Amino acid sequence: MSWTWFHKLASPPHAYRILGSLAPWFGWASLAVILLATWWGLVKAPADYQQGDGFRILYVHAPSAWMSMFTYVVMAVAAGVGLIWRIKLAHAAAAACAPIGASFTFLALATGSIWGKPMWGTWWVWDARLTSELLLLFLYLGYMALRASFDDPQRADRASAVLALVGVINVPIIHYSVNWWSTLHQPASVTKFDKPSIDLAMLIPLFLMIIGFQLYFGWAVSRRLRGEILRRERNANWLKEAA
Repeated sequence: MSWTWFHKLASPPHAYRILGSLAPWFGWASLAVILLATWWGLVKAPADYQQGDGFRILYVHAPSAWMSMFTYVVMAVAAGVGLIWRIKLAHAAAAACAPIGASFTFLALATGSIWGKPMWGTWWVWDARLTSELLLLFLYLGYMALRASFDDPQRADRASAVLALVGVINVPIIHYSVNWWSTLHQPASVTKFDKPSIDLAMLIPLFLMIIGFQLYFGWAVSRRLRGEILRRERNANWLKEAA
């Protein structure tokens, strides 16, 4: 099996061009899907029998929480690839993911707090799910701070990669916290193997919003990774020739 395609994909000039072509498609597709999901969730989906219309914050909270974990896994995998095979573009991809993941995590915590106030009577509790999600935000911020503390990019890549790989253990803790500990959060209602506990009319816009957030992630990471490539390759001949 030839790995030529892999090495070509890991080439900064090739990746820069590919990302430039993909970014607009991701951007427009994410906008269309998110608008459709928003309309479906606010207009077409019925109100919850207990929470009324207040449950509709679910369509932002759940996708952002899911994406906060997804983005961290992508970041950790990219960091691991960069650390093991010394592929600079992988380190650049990990660095590009961190601010996006931190934004998703903050959005999940903020919307969860807003949703929790009328449901639990407080803005915050030291619940297992909330605490582990807050730890995820600190991991993102710590990763970015650690990278910024080094003047040598290679040392920054290696140190931050180790942190990303160690921190990935928190992702299954977040996911399974509602099963492992007594928590105010309800157990899994969408990903149950037998039958979801949420009505199909409410489930469709939720899945659409998750797809929209994933497409947005594709757009955002493409833009940020192109910027990271420009920063790292600013003295490269191919960039001077392209300019």
